[in-house]
Amino acid sequence: MYRRVLGTATAAAVALGLTGAAPAPPHGPSRPAEVRVWVTTPDGAELLHQRPSVAFHPGASVRTTITVDPGRAFQTMDGFGASITDSTAAVLSTLSPADRDAALRRLFDPASGIGISMVRQPIGSSDFTAAAAHYTYDDVPAGQSDFALSRFSIAHDERQVLPLLRQARRLNPELKVVATPWSPPAWMKTSDSLLEGRLKDDPAVYDAYARYLVKFVRAYAAAGVPVDYLTVQNEPQNRKPNAYPGTDLTAEQEEKVVEALGPLLKEASPRTKILGYDHNWATHPDDVANTPPGEDPETDYPYRLLDGDAAKWLAGTAYHCYAGDPSAQSALHDAHPDKGVWFTECSGSHGPDDTPAQTFRGTLTWHARNLTVGATRNWAKSVLNWNIALDGHDGPHNGGCGTCTALLTVHDDHAVTTGAEYYTIGHLSKFVRPGAVRIASTSFGTPSWNGQLTDVAFTDPDGSTVLVVHNENDAPRDFAVAVGGQSFEYTLPGGALATFSWPKSGAPRADRREVPLTGATATAQPAAADAQAAIDADASTRWSSGAAQAPGQYLRIDLGRRTAFDRIALDSGDNPGDYARGWRIEASDDGARWRPLATGAGTGQLTTVDLPRDTRARYLRITGTADAPNWWSLADVRLYR
Repeated sequence: MYRRVLGTATAAAVALGLTGAAPAPPHGPSRPAEVRVWVTTPDGAELLHQRPSVAFHPGASVRTTITVDPGRAFQTMDGFGASITDSTAAVLSTLSPADRDAALRRLFDPASGIGISMVRQPIGSSDFTAAAAHYTYDDVPAGQSDFALSRFSIAHDERQVLPLLRQARRLNPELKVVATPWSPPAWMKTSDSLLEGRLKDDPAVYDAYARYLVKFVRAYAAAGVPVDYLTVQNEPQNRKPNAYPGTDLTAEQEEKVVEALGPLLKEASPRTKILGYDHNWATHPDDVANTPPGEDPETDYPYRLLDGDAAKWLAGTAYHCYAGDPSAQSALHDAHPDKGVWFTECSGSHGPDDTPAQTFRGTLTWHARNLTVGATRNWAKSVLNWNIALDGHDGPHNGGCGTCTALLTVHDDHAVTTGAEYYTIGHLSKFVRPGAVRIASTSFGTPSWNGQLTDVAFTDPDGSTVLVVHNENDAPRDFAVAVGGQSFEYTLPGGALATFSWPKSGAPRADRREVPLTGATATAQPAAADAQAAIDADASTRWSSGAAQAPGQYLRIDLGRRTAFDRIALDSGDNPGDYARGWRIEASDDGARWRPLATGAGTGQLTTVDLPRDTRARYLRITGTADAPNWWSLADVRLYR
């Protein structure tokens, strides 16, 4: 296993190349900002290890360049963390008070630990339950009911779970809580069991379940743990959970629960917002297969919720990682930009014959791609793993997953070690504080392994900048990071995850704002690839010539209307050697008569061309003017003003 080494991460740097007519003088401070760097490597040799700092310098780099643009903002972040499940609480309770305190500091303290800032708490029993019998907070003998909720009690959680949550809040007062039930009480269900079944389709049951959830929120608040977000059912399409609580809750039934819950919750706990769905990026094939005959598998479940009447009570949607990919979050955001997206569960796992080293490497690299970077770049306001701590036998659990991993492992001898999930969360939670805003950065990798550089950037509430970079390749990668006219360079080991942080004071400033290319269209010659990929604001896609560079190859852009700009960035992406050896940029107002703007020779992946102030045109044409054996690629063409 891997013991945690807290430190400060290593940075990989990418520089901005300035080429072209009338370059503007570099903007920025006289004393460059210090960039602090923390690195975790997949072999465990470095674990959130602070490497020597680097500094921005004026000018460009010929390396692959990550361009960070603080002027383009996206979602506000709520937090990062995992769950203090019943199993987690049981495992941590085996430690001495001093060792338990040390473990919690390692998790929640922003200074000496990784500063977990959000937890997801089961409402009642889940598969990770240490007790022999599953439970809710209002269990009655079979055949009985309790519509008055007179037997409701959170006494079970007061024994182990709530003391840990209260201590976590003391260590990190910014801690947020999202709460989720795996099942309503059995007397509310068609199965009369916590396992499987549906909520009874009865207005009195919907009302009782809404009041049950409100009583939970009130009870937790009275116990010193206010609930910020509430979902009404964990994985509502998981119709056949493996011997642990679950409920097949159709979208129509979830709407009825939300409509009953919304007004009650608004009155009882205005701070608590409701999140819908709480399931996978895509409907799991097993969930489709287990759909009752003749029923719709509802593969558009979250859209149904946000399109329906219950949407007025929903702050947004929660997602899990066990089917599909993070792009589903962006698709839903595009359809409902007024609603938020939260990522609330993903567990690492291991194969029957995997060594600890294999588990660490595989979990680190998959979670780095899909969660640390993938979820956040696709609008997630949170990234939450599953168990915070398990024992050395991946438990205890009551049904469900027998190979799930956790942030911490408590061994039989009470030694506490850290797994890969501690670091994939820690590279965010230690540096990106609640209230931070994701900002634009060029990223060349995708969650589906493509061996390139992928990243995500944030502005913290104190004005500092945080950039998290993952090298998907097994080999070391050289790159640069650019802001405005300044850059720094770095080399990141194969498979490594790094966090770079620099303060507001002394940081380089962008002297232009990007001009959105919304509605623009592109054509190219040769038409070997989709020309639109060059202007889609996604550096992981590209137009390529598909042949050796030759004079006359071009990309033509119709901006849709006459547009003002005075800088063009030609980004060839993370494809070393695919930059134009010679280029010419022309403009037109009618697409027929062209006037020259600039010519030059490329020297690296990123070429930035400054133009006369207030240049205006509807059409742009970028033409190659030199021969080279390499293809010519354009991953991202950006205009600035």
